[in-house]
Amino acid sequence: MPSHRASAARCISRCTTKLASNEVPYGPLPGVVEAITEAAMGSHRYPDMGVVALREKLAARCGVDPQRVVTGCGSVALAEHLAKATTLGPQDEILYAWRSFEAYPIVAAAAGATSVRVPNRPDHGHDLAAMAAALTPRTRLVLVCNPNNPTGTTVRRAELDAFLDAVPDTTLIVLDEAYREFVTDPGVPDGLATYGDRPNIVVLRTLSKAWGLAGLRIGYAIAAPPVADALRKVLTPFSASCVAQAAALAALDAGDEVRRRAALVVAERERVQAAMQKLLPEVPDTQANFVWLPLRERAVEFAAACERDRVIVRPFPGEGVRVTIGTAEENDAFLAAAEAALNSP
Repeated sequence: MPSHRASAARCISRCTTKLASNEVPYGPLPGVVEAITEAAMGSHRYPDMGVVALREKLAARCGVDPQRVVTGCGSVALAEHLAKATTLGPQDEILYAWRSFEAYPIVAAAAGATSVRVPNRPDHGHDLAAMAAALTPRTRLVLVCNPNNPTGTTVRRAELDAFLDAVPDTTLIVLDEAYREFVTDPGVPDGLATYGDRPNIVVLRTLSKAWGLAGLRIGYAIAAPPVADALRKVLTPFSASCVAQAAALAALDAGDEVRRRAALVVAERERVQAAMQKLLPEVPDTQANFVWLPLRERAVEFAAACERDRVIVRPFPGEGVRVTIGTAEENDAFLAAAEAALNSP
């Protein structure tokens, strides 16, 4: 007989709309569950530590040599490994915009490096001119999140060109493109296609978002061969499980379905963004699978009001609220909760 706790958990799962973690809501891609099931039969064996088949498939998809591809337990793990490979202690700096991906300060702290946070512009985007001014001889790693998490804002080609040209060749630059599949603005450069030939640039991408593998944690980096080789030397052994590798290989066969699902997300994103900009004109345009609500001191209160209406969003206290784009039904539930929360006395 199931426990009351398990029954309650199932009820919460069925009755609550979760829009807090930037997941795609459409379930595993075709072929993924079957690949997981088959791989699980061999889970008593260690996975391929070199992740050879997956690296080759990613390389073919991206049009690069497999030597340039490094996989990890999500792209955030690769960012952490890059920090450890490029810094030696507090005398070395890691530079990034803020607010940006919340893992960046953790990555810097884990490496023992000094974080240099450059405030975003009033429009919630990276201030690349200020970031360039913050470069010092101690800067070892620069992180550019494009589109930016959690604000959804983007860096466009001309300003990114100018910034990259200002960074010394001896400083490693990471273009974190976890949400690239949702970008529809042609002015936002594809980091790999545009800058992938630069020896001091690493492009990070993930299969957690558009590819639907958030629960299995597969990210990848594409870098110049010397950088990729150095990165592989500091990877945690066997960090990509046999199940995750099999799921990723199957997911990569479903590119057409990924594009179809991404288009659904984009259509809903435009609808939610337009609705929220009517309620809150400061909401910035987004190119990711979420919207940013710059509610500042009202962020926690707004999230609590949404939760009372059984919609879970992600507050950043004192700054804003990030809301993932879900299904049309889920987004309707959020919009109703948001209107009620913002119009309440």
